[in-house]
Amino acid sequence: MMDKNKIYFFDTTLRDGEQVPGCQLNTVEKIQVAKALEGLGVDVIEAGFPISSPGDFNSVIEISKAVTWPTVCALTRAVEKDIDVAAEALKYAKRKRIHTGIGTSDSHIKYKFNSNREEIIERAVRAVKYARRYVDDVEFYAEDAGRTDNEYLARVVEAVIKAGATVVNIPDTTGYCLPEEYGAKIKYLIEHVDGVDNAILSTHCHNDLGMATANTMAGLLNGARQCEVTINGIGERAGNTAIEEIAMILRSHHDINLRSDLNTTRIYPLSRMVSSLMNMPVQPNKAIVGKNAFAHSSGIHQDGVLKNIGTYEIIDPHDVGIDDNSIVLTARSGRAALKYRLEVLGVSLEGEKLDKVYQEFLRMADKKKQINDDDLLILAGADRSANHHIKLDFLQVTTGVGVSPVASIGLDISGEKFEAAARGNGPVDAAINALKKIITKNMTLKEFTIQGVSKGSDDMCKVHTQIEYNKHNYYGFSANTDIVAASVEAYLDCINKFQQ
Repeated sequence: MMDKNKIYFFDTTLRDGEQVPGCQLNTVEKIQVAKALEGLGVDVIEAGFPISSPGDFNSVIEISKAVTWPTVCALTRAVEKDIDVAAEALKYAKRKRIHTGIGTSDSHIKYKFNSNREEIIERAVRAVKYARRYVDDVEFYAEDAGRTDNEYLARVVEAVIKAGATVVNIPDTTGYCLPEEYGAKIKYLIEHVDGVDNAILSTHCHNDLGMATANTMAGLLNGARQCEVTINGIGERAGNTAIEEIAMILRSHHDINLRSDLNTTRIYPLSRMVSSLMNMPVQPNKAIVGKNAFAHSSGIHQDGVLKNIGTYEIIDPHDVGIDDNSIVLTARSGRAALKYRLEVLGVSLEGEKLDKVYQEFLRMADKKKQINDDDLLILAGADRSANHHIKLDFLQVTTGVGVSPVASIGLDISGEKFEAAARGNGPVDAAINALKKIITKNMTLKEFTIQGVSKGSDDMCKVHTQIEYNKHNYYGFSANTDIVAASVEAYLDCINKFQQ
């Protein structure tokens, strides 16, 4: 018998989250995240949209092989070919789900499908029945349900449940709903859909107006029992509901009598892993996982926390995996300590790969007194640039107060050496100007972000860049203890992608 108070967590980091420009993962990285999600205890992993690309198809296959307990879900449109391909991609999954659906708002029906309400219901029912030929677990999404008339939405939901849908997803696709409005929509469906007890209603909320978490909670409090979420709230545009926020709301508010099976102590390491692999910085004031989430600068707050932590902290940092007593690695740490800490972070390395990362670790440890988890994740993903045909050979910058910065740079382009020098408004500008004397392509820097990893003067910094070239946007990333070097390497990371 189903536990009426259990909330099922459907994680779509690897599908909806990966649609963010510049955040694409390869299959090995997706498997790494999927295994970490399994360790967190999510109920469903949406592994991809198989018909969209060979890469997505292969990722769904490999994730299906890699995880044991979570249901592996594949997204489709309400199209038979999509469903055929999804079923093929899921063939190795121990627990499998096909997630199919169609737009139900009048806007989608008229402008996207050039159709009418009755025909949309027929297409929805047909898709669910077709998917049930392959799997017993079929989820239907009513795209733009947030702007769909409740009475018509109830007709759609009732029809797809009768057709065999086991889960019905009610997405606020544009992030438009107010919490009261979204909660009322779920309540209306619970009260007006015949047979609603035969399926689970699911929330899928976007954060365009900053209400994804509030809307998701409103849905759960009104009867939805699955929430669709992502790590760090990543996703298209302003993102999706953050899994860590819903998990800790449920853990903190015992009065609402809803529970999950998540091991919340895995949240922080997984947040760091996803941020590192996807090159997606976590804002310092991000709830639960931001650097400042448990920091107190106000004297009144500090005094209260010292006297009783409950005065200003409603969450114990240890409950989300922030351990003040975690192992600190230094240049004297051995391979075993490095291997163990990486495994805690969800990264398993053996043999030559471990040796290679260990050598890079020793080089970093010579520059830094202590190595933190973010540093380790950067090291574990550092082989991304190994196949670049344009590499930084050397970089020298002269700068100071009252002098114009000058940079000299050397590049290795497919084995051939090039050198140039240039001035700039600052050391980074000078280095990029020198680079552009060698790489003379007509490219425009669209975005440049520097993020410190921790707080020391010997800190690793991450640099994210976006360059427009030939009417396409390319995303680059690098990390280094030298800000100027990291900036140039991030720029080169973009340029190396021009021909891919």
